[in-house]
Amino acid sequence: MISLAARGRLTPISAPGPRVVCTGLTLGYGSGRPAVEGVSLTLAPGSLTAVAGPNGAGKSTLLKALTGQIVPEAGQIDLGGLARRALGYLPQQTDIDRSFPIRVAEMAAMGLWQRLGPFRAIGRRQGAAVLQALETVGIADLADRPIAALSGGQMQRLLFARLLLQDARLILLDEPFAAIDEATAAELIRVIHGWHAEGRTVLAVLHDLDAIRSHFPDCLLIAGRVVAAGPTHRVLTPGNLSLARLARMQQS
Repeated sequence: MISLAARGRLTPISAPGPRVVCTGLTLGYGSGRPAVEGVSLTLAPGSLTAVAGPNGAGKSTLLKALTGQIVPEAGQIDLGGLARRALGYLPQQTDIDRSFPIRVAEMAAMGLWQRLGPFRAIGRRQGAAVLQALETVGIADLADRPIAALSGGQMQRLLFARLLLQDARLILLDEPFAAIDEATAAELIRVIHGWHAEGRTVLAVLHDLDAIRSHFPDCLLIAGRVVAAGPTHRVLTPGNLSLARLARMQQS
C-alpha cells in the first residue's frame, strides 16, 4: 500500500506491477468482423507502454478486454495473478455520465472503495488522502464543486486523482490526454511518470505520436492486428505507420 505524502509524491508500492500476457486475442462485439484478431502481447512488470494505431484499429477494445468488459471470442489474457477489480482503469470521458449529482471529492474518494468497501464511511485519514490526491493534480480548490460544473481538463484531473487513491499495480488509460490543454497534459504526464517510477505497469491508448515518442519507452502499434511492438523508436517508424494505415484500410 502507498500513502500520499507531501508535495504530491508517493511512497513506493510494496510489490511491482504485474506481467501481463495476451495470447491470440480475437475481440468483437457479437456481429460482423472482429475489431481485434490474433493479437498477442506481453507487458513486462513495471513497463510503460502506449497503444497506437489508426481510428477504429481496436485500441480501446483491447483495454476493455483487459478490464473484463469484453469477453474474448478467442485467446487468453493473463494479468499475472491480479484480480480485475484491483486494476486501475481510466475510460474515455464520453463513457462517463457527467450529470450524476456527485461532488469532486466524493468522486475522487471512489478510488478508496477497493480497500474500504462501498458502505464504509471515509475517516479523517482517508479524507486527508482525498484532498492530497486532488492537490497532486491541481484541483484541491474544487473539492466541493459538482462534477457537472467541471471543464474537460478538470474532469480528467479528477479521474487521475481517483486512480491515485485506488493505488493499483496495473493502470489502463484510454486517451488520457484527449481534449485537454497543454498545461493539464503536462501535469498528468508527470503523474504517469510517477507511477512508472514506482514500478507500476501502465498501458495507455494514445493518438498523439509525438507524446508517445517523448514519454512512453515502449509501444504497441495495432490495426486490427499487431503491426509492431517493442521500443517506441523501433515501432513508430514511417514504414510501420504505413503498414498500419494499409491494414486498417483492408479491414474496413
